[in-house]
Amino acid sequence: MKRFIYVIVALLAITGQAHAQHCLSGQRGLQLTSGFVDGIYKINNPNGYYFGATMATYTKGGNHWVFGAEYLNKEYEYKNIYIAKSQFTAEGGYYYNFLSDGSKTFFLSIGGSALAGYETSNWGEKLLYDGSTIKNKDAFLYGGAITLETETYLSDRIVFLINARERILWGSTVSKFHTQFGVGLKFIIN
Repeated sequence: MKRFIYVIVALLAITGQAHAQHCLSGQRGLQLTSGFVDGIYKINNPNGYYFGATMATYTKGGNHWVFGAEYLNKEYEYKNIYIAKSQFTAEGGYYYNFLSDGSKTFFLSIGGSALAGYETSNWGEKLLYDGSTIKNKDAFLYGGAITLETETYLSDRIVFLINARERILWGSTVSKFHTQFGVGLKFIIN
């Protein structure tokens, strides 16, 4: 019996990692995401981008709660310049895993989140170079988001993410809806 255990330990050492179970109830991960907003960002015609940090806590079946913060920047063209509209939001939500493979390395989830935050236009500068005034006011935001997310385990502690989400936020003076496409990494911390 001892010889059998030594062989198993040696095989695990040769492969470089032991395959742990994924998405266990109570397991937590720090998730970092970034991507595009309302289209693809181009150097000569910027559209928008976002980045965020989220803490995910798993429940049964690969479902998970998320709590985090996000920064979204969208630029609007005015004559020969772009005016930035920035949003800072906090998020709390639940993601339901509705598809996974047998080895538990690939997951497809849909989630709903509540969002609240703050929006600013041109970082508070209301007067433009040509004497025009921005009439959009800074505002508090509230609303939600629906997210479709894939998770693929690269190792036992690193997960690659691809997501698409639609945000709706009331209180915005420019646009209530924003579509986001992004990628990210999740680091399992326990």
